Amino acid sequence: MFLPITMEEVRKRGWSELDIILISGDAYIDHPSFGVPLIGRYLESLGYRVGIIAQPDWRNTKDFMKLGRPRLFFGISAGAMDSMLNHYTAHKKPRSDDAYSSGGRAGLRPDRATIVYLNRVKEAYPGIPTVTGGIEASLRRLAHYDYWDNKVRKSILIDSKGDLLIFGMGEKPIEEAARRLSNGEALSNIKDIRGTAVITSSVEGVEGKDYILLPSCEDAAKDKMAYASASRIFHLESNPFNARVLFQKHGNRYVKINPPSLPLTMEEMDKIYNLPFTKEPHPSYKEKIPALEMVKFSVTIQRGCFGGCTFCSLTEHQGRIIQSRSENSILKEVEGLKKIKGWTGIISDLGGPTANMYRLRCKDRNVESKCRKLSCVHPNICKFMDTDHSSQIKLLRKARGMEGVKKVFIASGVRYDLALGSPEYIRELTAYHVGGHLKVAPEHTSKRVLELMKKPEIEAFDKFKNNFDRFSKDCGKEQYIVPYFISSHPGSDLKDMIDLALYLKRNRFRLQQVQDFIPTPMTLATAMYYTGYDPITSKKIYCAKTVKEKRLQKALMRYHDPVNYYLVKEALIQAGRKDLIGYGKDKLIPPYKQ
Repeated sequence: MFLPITMEEVRKRGWSELDIILISGDAYIDHPSFGVPLIGRYLESLGYRVGIIAQPDWRNTKDFMKLGRPRLFFGISAGAMDSMLNHYTAHKKPRSDDAYSSGGRAGLRPDRATIVYLNRVKEAYPGIPTVTGGIEASLRRLAHYDYWDNKVRKSILIDSKGDLLIFGMGEKPIEEAARRLSNGEALSNIKDIRGTAVITSSVEGVEGKDYILLPSCEDAAKDKMAYASASRIFHLESNPFNARVLFQKHGNRYVKINPPSLPLTMEEMDKIYNLPFTKEPHPSYKEKIPALEMVKFSVTIQRGCFGGCTFCSLTEHQGRIIQSRSENSILKEVEGLKKIKGWTGIISDLGGPTANMYRLRCKDRNVESKCRKLSCVHPNICKFMDTDHSSQIKLLRKARGMEGVKKVFIASGVRYDLALGSPEYIRELTAYHVGGHLKVAPEHTSKRVLELMKKPEIEAFDKFKNNFDRFSKDCGKEQYIVPYFISSHPGSDLKDMIDLALYLKRNRFRLQQVQDFIPTPMTLATAMYYTGYDPITSKKIYCAKTVKEKRLQKALMRYHDPVNYYLVKEALIQAGRKDLIGYGKDKLIPPYKQ
């Protein structure tokens, strides 16, 4: 049974009102890969009466009132993506589709959905308690550079006039908030829950505790070094075991950021992912929802990523500490997939944010509790990190050996520097879990740019590819690695991209999909882009900012495409590399367009 989305469905359950109403910018898909349905199921398991309003019409209050006034609060999320990233390309052009909507249609959620939805709720029900969450709210909890406005915006708490903001994955904070509200505590008095941010009138609630006062919103907006400093402190205070309370002044008020939630135990992970999800869209939808088609027969085995890539928001949202499910819980979910309509015996992914971090964690809990490193694998794999892939190898063998399972694919990204320490894992992956192509993301070839990204040097990728090719040959399979690269990342200039293009030609890679860097809120790479400095070292770095240069850098990744000929030629001339124009294996393009 789905969570109710209409009053008729509420009454069918014998209820006269709901305790909590969740609003989402996505279509309602009852699958644990989607945040609002997952939180809804979790609250339901705690005994709360929960309803969902999916993709309401934001132009008036009608849809926001269709389930009535909740007893406790409205929970508001823009959806699985930041609404601006969902709507616009790297060149700020509107996207023509939305994978999280029925039929893939764009236009079913507003720009800055969290703010718009919250304002409509407050208009419909003045004084109603509101809790905001999801990745949009999570990564905009402090003053942040917004690429689409090209300016520093205030905390989304200030802009939305919200009551309580939950950052991170959210189960524990929303459980505590719901319990305390249920016990009669006013939301305005709840300011100390881990994994939450609130507005305060002063630096309060930290008596006897260590806290940090960040550069104010106003200072961060006018002084780029102040912004870089705030970014550096924010990232260094991300370990839940040692993070301090952060305050940032906005005018005459403060945004208070409590320490992150503690990582979930294996038992807690099992409980959440074994909730009774139908793995289907609500029956009111008549067309397919593209995002579900990608994950319907996938299984999440872990949360978190300790890679620390500076351009990625997943670590900021899910944390660096790996939280894994038990083998029994995962296999139970695999068994359940067989009952879902459309099952063909193929599991599309058994993974998480990163494919090969299952049950990997710091070997010394005392060290883990004190550590402030932003990556456990860069510049080298930490000596305290457990890199034993045997638990995942064992899990993969059991999953593919289950009756009715024909194939288990790994579609999550493989952290190849970790995998190099386990040739057995690479052999297992190559022999059983690749569908002809394995997607891997080296991202760049420049040592300097990779250092800024906190990615391993390109030689590590080359070594992984050699192992993959050798093991593929050993098992008689014709399989290929599909590498992913990013153009215009902070630090990357035309000369770096020309070197990347030459690398692609030498290795006979012809990229079909290419990605241009988009500065998303709160990442270190975005701080680099906005300020022109590395927030960690304070070193000045080059950033490509004009649409023209971004187009030139992106074109170099597909130098072989006739469509890009004139852009590539312009880039080569601009960089003083006319020697690469001509005929021969050491040239990038011919003298004339073919």
